[in-house]
Amino acid sequence: MNKTLVILGVMMVLIGLLWPWLQKTGLGRLPGDIVIERENFRFYFPLTSAAILSLLITLLIWLFRR
Repeated sequence: MNKTLVILGVMMVLIGLLWPWLQKTGLGRLPGDIVIERENFRFYFPLTSAAILSLLITLLIWLFRR
């Protein structure tokens, strides 16, 4: 369990450091991401982006466990 938490922490730091680059690739503005903008309100739910990131993280964890 400790090793899993460390790996998740490292991956979160890497995603945070790479976030400016990831935004340039279109991640966060994909079809299926829900954005509702009103006068003083903005709701953002990155459904498709979250699914893609989940698949990538699952693949990385699977590769590290082999």
